[in-house]
Amino acid sequence: MTNEERDIQRKLRVLQHAEKIGNARKACQYFGIGRSSFYRWRDAYQKHGEAGLKNAKSIPKNPANQTPSEIVEKVLYLRRKYHLGPIRIVWYLARYHGIKISDAGVYRILKRQRHTNAQTAHQALSKAGARASHSSGR
Repeated sequence: MTNEERDIQRKLRVLQHAEKIGNARKACQYFGIGRSSFYRWRDAYQKHGEAGLKNAKSIPKNPANQTPSEIVEKVLYLRRKYHLGPIRIVWYLARYHGIKISDAGVYRILKRQRHTNAQTAHQALSKAGARASHSSGR
C-alpha cells in the first residue's frame, strides 16, 4: 500500500466514523483534524468518490498577478528591435502606450525570456572564447 492509498483510507475512516456517530466535530476531534479539512474531504468524496480524496496540488491555471501577454510581447519587441534596457522600456511604454509597469517587472520578463545583459554578455563571451580556441588551433 502506497502513502497515497494510506492517506485515502485514513480520510475514508474519518468520514465513516463521522457518519457512524453522527457528529462531525467529535469525529474531527477524535482523529485530530480540522473541521475545514473534514468538510473539504466530505465534499470531494461526495462529488468524485475515492478519486476526490487524492492529495492534489492546488496550482492556479492563470496567476492573478501575471503580466498580460500583450505587455510581455511589447517588452520583448522593444528589446529585440531597439535594444532598450528595462528603464527605457518602462519610459517608452508609459509615454507611447499608457502602460504602467515597473522596471523590475520588465527586468523579470527579460530574464524569463533570456534577454538580459548578463546573459547576453555571457553568451557573447562563450562564443568569443570558442572562436579564439578554434582559430588558435590552426
